[in-house]
Amino acid sequence: MQPGPQNAITDVPGILVGQVERLDPPYLTGTTVVHVPGTAVAGVDVRGGAPGTRETDLLAPVNSNGGVNAIVLTGGSAFGLDTAGSVMRWLEERGEGVRVGQGEYDVVPIVPTAVIFDLARGGDFKARPEPSWGADAIAAATDGPVALGNHGAGAGARARSLKGGVGSASVRLDDGTTVGALVIVNAAGSTVDADGNLYGARLGLGDEFAHLRTPVEPPPPNAPGRNLIPGPSMNTVIAIVATDVPLDKAATQRMAMVAHDGLARAIDPIHTLVDGDSIFALSTRTSDEPRLSVTDPLALGQLETVYAAGARTLSRAIVHAMLNAESVETPAGTIPSYRDAYPSAFLAD
Repeated sequence: MQPGPQNAITDVPGILVGQVERLDPPYLTGTTVVHVPGTAVAGVDVRGGAPGTRETDLLAPVNSNGGVNAIVLTGGSAFGLDTAGSVMRWLEERGEGVRVGQGEYDVVPIVPTAVIFDLARGGDFKARPEPSWGADAIAAATDGPVALGNHGAGAGARARSLKGGVGSASVRLDDGTTVGALVIVNAAGSTVDADGNLYGARLGLGDEFAHLRTPVEPPPPNAPGRNLIPGPSMNTVIAIVATDVPLDKAATQRMAMVAHDGLARAIDPIHTLVDGDSIFALSTRTSDEPRLSVTDPLALGQLETVYAAGARTLSRAIVHAMLNAESVETPAGTIPSYRDAYPSAFLAD
């Protein structure tokens, strides 16, 4: 197995990603939108103790919803949920959504949303995503490379003592299908071990992380084990895993559940009471072929392969988030990037 051409969730056919952010003081926040123009079967699994979400109940396999049009990942804590409204209006204007009438635009777009806590990271509690940022992000969505690090909802993210951000990765399976992941790393836990190694780097494909080594610098005074970054210890990792393998709703929800293993391999501790860790899963295949079900014994082998790939790809995406994050200066102090905290972790070119 090898990463896809872009090593990003946009390698999965049918996935578009758009992002907006503001980094100018007192802002340090943003919004990321995954748009699925052909709709996708979706599932979700929430395990953090302080989640902020919208439109997640309808994704349960026992409910009648057949798919989603977009997913919003955003900063702003619960205030950020307002960004989903402008995404809905943008989709409505294009006739995308569940059809509820005879008119061209008689639709209700389905836009599940999850937020991270990044309030006041840039210095002002009210400098948070505006409702219009959702529409701006989906309007900018493409199937091209995904901007990583301090972009979109990752603009104000942190991972315990270090700067977090947006990460993405993908893998092409042996049968030609694709699995991808997108993550906003904003964890109460640490992404590095006591020696300064990124936990998830051991799961790289081929030479993906061959440029990394154990750093010689001592860990920063507030890395791992303590959290001395200014501000309240409120966080959340939110993510999306996606595949073009045709899955039914129950199988898609199971993909989201297993993907949490990918968080646990790359962040420690995870699922704390101050995190709202939430993972969405998408199956973008729109053909009429039968969808794989967890109740079909003949499908179990393929499902386990896809689930394992999703969890591993999510771990790799977390590493890419940390490697691409950049240090930021805030009124309360510096949030250092992994690169700046551990410069010797990178082999010379």
